[in-house]
Amino acid sequence: MELRTLRYFVAVAEELHFGRAATRLHMSQPPLSRAVKRLEAEVGALLFTRSPTGVTLTPVGTVLLDEARALLDHADRVRVRVSAAAGTATLTIGILGDGTDPGVSRLAAAYRRSHPGVDIRIRDTELTDPTCGLRAGLVDVALTRAPFDETALAVRVLRADPVGVVLRADDPLAHREGLRLAELSDRRWFQFPQGTDPVWQAYWNGGEPREGPVVRAVPECLQAVLWNGTVGLAPLGHDLPAELAVVPLIDMPPSRVVAAWNEGDTNPLIRSFIETATTAYRQ
Repeated sequence: MELRTLRYFVAVAEELHFGRAATRLHMSQPPLSRAVKRLEAEVGALLFTRSPTGVTLTPVGTVLLDEARALLDHADRVRVRVSAAAGTATLTIGILGDGTDPGVSRLAAAYRRSHPGVDIRIRDTELTDPTCGLRAGLVDVALTRAPFDETALAVRVLRADPVGVVLRADDPLAHREGLRLAELSDRRWFQFPQGTDPVWQAYWNGGEPREGPVVRAVPECLQAVLWNGTVGLAPLGHDLPAELAVVPLIDMPPSRVVAAWNEGDTNPLIRSFIETATTAYRQ
């Protein structure tokens, strides 16, 4: 199995839609579909159950997804170590959430202008690891959201965003101008997998133990709301499908956009990145 094909498969498995996965991978849908079909032929079993509205994982696909994620993480770790040994001027950035954030766009442009010779590598990460692979050595610096366990990490706050609750558009609460967390106490909330940073999990659960479906990525969160009527929290200001709505939460502390890196890491590229990020997010 080629790593590229496994990355294609993981994108489809996380988006549960070939069109959205193709957009995420910056490719057209037909070659993506052909690659997945070749992978299914190689495995000898269907990986997805297809329907007009999207796809769902088969039991075989679920097993392969876990293995593919582990294999791709290992491959990323190998790449980081080899680059370090070769002395290549490389900076690997982990990004959690919306890579189309204007702050990210300004930061990318500013850093390319000031460091044209640096090879920038981006690692898109799931919601299950708010440090974007920092502790595993997969990235040099993370653009993410706090709060999370900051042990042995350095953190710079770049911005604070108000938070709202995501609901189905036909939910009785969807047309309110604002809500309090107590008004959602009887609802099911989406959860992160077991082992997820407890500080991170508690924040996105509104500080209370909750029950609901397990999700790993933003598209899965939205699908949980759409299909199950689950509620969940999200920063305000992001576009949502017409079937969903977001209502501001009056008593929820803001979500802080931060840059994080391993405490004690003396890589000068990280220091310059942090200073550039601080300026870019203030504009």
